[in-house]
Amino acid sequence: MSVQKGNVFLFSGPSGSGKDTILKQVFARLPELKFSISSTTRARRDPSDDEKYTFLTKEEFEAGIAQNGFLEYAQYCDNYYGTPAAPIENWRNLGYDVVIECEVQGALQIMEKLPDLTSIFIVPPSVEVLRKRLTGRQTESAEQTEKRIQTALGEMKLAERYQYLVINDHLEDAVDLVCSIITTQRAKMTQNTKFLHEVLQNA
Repeated sequence: MSVQKGNVFLFSGPSGSGKDTILKQVFARLPELKFSISSTTRARRDPSDDEKYTFLTKEEFEAGIAQNGFLEYAQYCDNYYGTPAAPIENWRNLGYDVVIECEVQGALQIMEKLPDLTSIFIVPPSVEVLRKRLTGRQTESAEQTEKRIQTALGEMKLAERYQYLVINDHLEDAVDLVCSIITTQRAKMTQNTKFLHEVLQNA
Protein backbone atom coordinates (compact mmCIF):
# COMPACT_ATOMS: atom_id res chain seq x y z
CA MET A 1 0.00 0.00 0.00
CA SER A 2 1.24 3.50 -0.82
CA VAL A 3 1.31 6.16 1.89
CA GLN A 4 -1.83 8.28 2.20
CA LYS A 5 -0.99 11.99 2.18
CA GLY A 6 -1.25 13.62 5.59
CA ASN A 7 -3.70 16.31 6.67
CA VAL A 8 -3.01 19.89 7.69
CA PHE A 9 -4.80 21.30 10.74
CA LEU A 10 -4.66 25.09 11.00
CA PHE A 11 -5.34 26.65 14.42
CA SER A 12 -5.99 30.27 15.27
CA GLY A 13 -7.43 32.05 18.25
CA PRO A 14 -7.02 35.34 20.08
CA SER A 15 -4.77 35.89 23.05
CA GLY A 16 -6.63 34.56 26.09
CA SER A 17 -8.48 31.84 24.16
CA GLY A 18 -6.34 29.07 25.70
CA LYS A 19 -5.13 27.89 22.29
CA ASP A 20 -1.63 26.95 23.46
CA THR A 21 -2.95 25.00 26.45
CA ILE A 22 -5.40 23.07 24.24
CA LEU A 23 -2.73 22.21 21.68
CA LYS A 24 -0.34 21.02 24.37
CA GLN A 25 -2.94 18.49 25.56
CA VAL A 26 -3.88 17.51 22.00
CA PHE A 27 -0.23 16.65 21.29
CA ALA A 28 -0.09 14.63 24.51
CA ARG A 29 -3.03 12.55 23.28
CA LEU A 30 -1.95 12.40 19.63
CA PRO A 31 1.87 12.40 19.73
CA GLU A 32 2.11 11.32 16.09
CA LEU A 33 1.09 14.83 15.01
CA LYS A 34 3.82 17.09 13.64
CA PHE A 35 4.07 20.76 14.62
CA SER A 36 5.01 23.38 12.05
CA ILE A 37 7.89 25.47 13.36
CA SER A 38 7.89 29.08 12.18
CA SER A 39 10.89 30.91 10.79
CA THR A 40 11.97 34.34 12.03
CA THR A 41 14.78 36.84 11.74
CA ARG A 42 14.43 38.10 15.32
CA ALA A 43 17.10 37.30 17.89
CA ARG A 44 16.82 34.19 20.05
CA ARG A 45 15.60 35.27 23.48
CA ASP A 46 15.51 31.96 25.31
CA PRO A 47 16.61 28.34 24.62
CA SER A 48 12.94 27.33 24.60
CA ASP A 49 12.49 29.55 21.51
CA ASP A 50 13.94 26.68 19.46
CA GLU A 51 10.72 24.74 20.05
CA LYS A 52 8.73 27.32 18.08
CA TYR A 53 11.18 29.01 15.72
CA THR A 54 13.92 28.40 13.20
CA PHE A 55 16.21 31.43 13.23
CA LEU A 56 17.30 32.87 9.87
CA THR A 57 19.25 35.89 8.75
CA LYS A 58 17.35 38.59 6.90
CA GLU A 59 19.12 37.52 3.69
CA GLU A 60 18.11 33.87 4.16
CA PHE A 61 14.50 34.83 4.83
CA GLU A 62 14.26 37.11 1.83
CA ALA A 63 15.77 34.40 -0.37
CA GLY A 64 12.99 32.11 0.87
CA ILE A 65 10.39 34.72 -0.04
CA ALA A 66 11.85 35.03 -3.54
CA GLN A 67 11.62 31.25 -3.98
CA ASN A 68 8.00 31.09 -2.71
CA GLY A 69 9.27 29.13 0.26
CA PHE A 70 6.67 30.39 2.75
CA LEU A 71 2.97 29.65 3.01
CA GLU A 72 2.64 33.02 4.71
CA TYR A 73 4.92 35.66 6.12
CA ALA A 74 4.76 39.08 7.70
CA GLN A 75 7.12 41.74 9.01
CA TYR A 76 6.83 43.12 12.55
CA CYS A 77 9.26 45.63 14.13
CA ASP A 78 11.82 45.10 11.35
CA ASN A 79 11.77 41.31 11.78
CA TYR A 80 10.28 38.70 9.45
CA TYR A 81 8.04 35.85 10.65
CA GLY A 82 6.73 33.08 8.39
CA THR A 83 5.53 29.52 7.92
CA PRO A 84 7.96 27.52 5.76
CA ALA A 85 6.28 25.34 3.15
CA ALA A 86 8.85 22.58 2.59
CA PRO A 87 8.74 20.81 6.00
CA ILE A 88 4.95 20.66 5.89
CA GLU A 89 4.88 19.18 2.40
CA ASN A 90 7.60 16.67 3.28
CA TRP A 91 5.71 15.48 6.37
CA ARG A 92 2.45 15.20 4.42
CA ASN A 93 4.12 13.12 1.72
CA LEU A 94 5.32 10.74 4.44
CA GLY A 95 1.75 10.39 5.70
CA TYR A 96 2.01 12.59 8.81
CA ASP A 97 -0.66 15.05 9.89
CA VAL A 98 0.67 18.55 10.55
CA VAL A 99 -0.53 21.24 12.95
CA ILE A 100 0.01 24.91 12.07
CA GLU A 101 -0.63 27.57 14.69
CA CYS A 102 -0.99 31.00 13.10
CA GLU A 103 -2.52 34.41 13.66
CA VAL A 104 -5.57 35.22 11.56
CA GLN A 105 -4.06 37.28 8.73
CA GLY A 106 -1.38 34.67 8.08
CA ALA A 107 -3.93 31.89 8.38
CA LEU A 108 -6.05 33.42 5.62
CA GLN A 109 -3.00 33.35 3.34
CA ILE A 110 -2.40 29.68 4.16
CA MET A 111 -6.05 28.81 3.44
CA GLU A 112 -5.62 30.13 -0.10
CA LYS A 113 -2.49 28.06 -0.71
CA LEU A 114 -3.71 24.87 0.97
CA PRO A 115 -7.45 24.66 0.22
CA ASP A 116 -7.60 21.06 1.47
CA LEU A 117 -6.60 21.94 5.05
CA THR A 118 -8.87 21.81 8.10
CA SER A 119 -9.19 25.17 9.88
CA ILE A 120 -10.11 25.50 13.55
CA PHE A 121 -10.73 28.72 15.47
CA ILE A 122 -10.60 28.69 19.28
CA VAL A 123 -12.53 31.27 21.31
CA PRO A 124 -13.27 31.93 24.98
CA PRO A 125 -16.92 31.50 26.04
CA SER A 126 -17.47 35.27 26.38
CA VAL A 127 -15.77 38.65 26.21
CA GLU A 128 -16.04 38.83 30.00
CA VAL A 129 -14.04 35.60 30.37
CA LEU A 130 -11.51 36.85 27.82
CA ARG A 131 -11.08 40.08 29.78
CA LYS A 132 -10.69 38.16 33.04
CA ARG A 133 -8.05 35.85 31.57
CA LEU A 134 -6.01 38.70 30.13
CA THR A 135 -6.20 40.94 33.21
CA GLY A 136 -5.44 37.95 35.44
CA ARG A 137 -1.97 37.65 33.93
CA GLN A 138 -0.98 40.95 35.56
CA THR A 139 1.98 41.26 33.22
CA GLU A 140 0.77 44.30 31.27
CA SER A 141 -0.70 47.71 31.94
CA ALA A 142 -4.45 48.29 31.72
CA GLU A 143 -3.92 50.10 28.43
CA GLN A 144 -1.94 47.19 26.95
CA THR A 145 -4.56 44.70 28.14
CA GLU A 146 -7.36 46.73 26.58
CA LYS A 147 -5.43 46.84 23.30
CA ARG A 148 -5.14 43.04 23.39
CA ILE A 149 -8.88 42.74 23.99
CA GLN A 150 -9.69 44.96 21.02
CA THR A 151 -7.25 42.98 18.85
CA ALA A 152 -8.91 39.76 19.99
CA LEU A 153 -12.35 41.07 19.07
CA GLY A 154 -11.07 42.03 15.64
CA GLU A 155 -9.69 38.52 15.12
CA MET A 156 -12.94 36.92 16.29
CA LYS A 157 -14.84 38.84 13.61
CA LEU A 158 -12.96 36.74 11.04
CA ALA A 159 -13.73 33.42 12.73
CA GLU A 160 -16.46 32.67 10.17
CA ARG A 161 -13.72 32.07 7.60
CA TYR A 162 -12.78 28.89 9.50
CA GLN A 163 -14.45 25.49 9.22
CA TYR A 164 -14.71 24.73 12.93
CA LEU A 165 -15.29 26.81 16.05
CA VAL A 166 -14.13 25.44 19.41
CA ILE A 167 -15.43 27.27 22.48
CA ASN A 168 -12.92 26.91 25.29
CA ASP A 169 -15.20 27.08 28.31
CA HIS A 170 -14.13 23.78 29.91
CA LEU A 171 -10.62 22.78 28.86
CA GLU A 172 -11.21 19.02 28.80
CA ASP A 173 -14.28 19.40 26.59
CA ALA A 174 -12.39 21.67 24.19
CA VAL A 175 -9.51 19.18 23.94
CA ASP A 176 -12.00 16.33 23.34
CA LEU A 177 -13.63 18.31 20.53
CA VAL A 178 -10.33 19.16 18.82
CA CYS A 179 -9.23 15.52 18.97
CA SER A 180 -12.56 14.39 17.53
CA ILE A 181 -12.23 16.88 14.65
CA ILE A 182 -8.79 15.48 13.85
CA THR A 183 -9.86 11.83 13.97
CA THR A 184 -13.02 12.55 11.95
CA GLN A 185 -11.03 14.31 9.24
CA ARG A 186 -8.69 11.30 9.03
CA ALA A 187 -11.69 9.07 8.32
CA LYS A 188 -13.27 11.22 5.58
CA MET A 189 -13.67 9.51 2.24
CA THR A 190 -11.82 12.36 0.49
CA GLN A 191 -8.79 11.38 2.55
CA ASN A 192 -9.07 7.67 1.86
CA THR A 193 -10.11 7.18 -1.77
CA LYS A 194 -6.57 6.21 -2.74
CA PHE A 195 -6.51 3.52 -0.04
CA LEU A 196 -9.93 2.22 -1.09
CA HIS A 197 -8.93 1.99 -4.77
CA GLU A 198 -5.79 0.05 -3.89
CA VAL A 199 -7.78 -2.39 -1.77
CA LEU A 200 -10.22 -3.00 -4.64
CA GLN A 201 -7.41 -3.39 -7.18
CA ASN A 202 -5.86 -6.12 -5.04
CA ALA A 203 -9.15 -7.91 -4.42
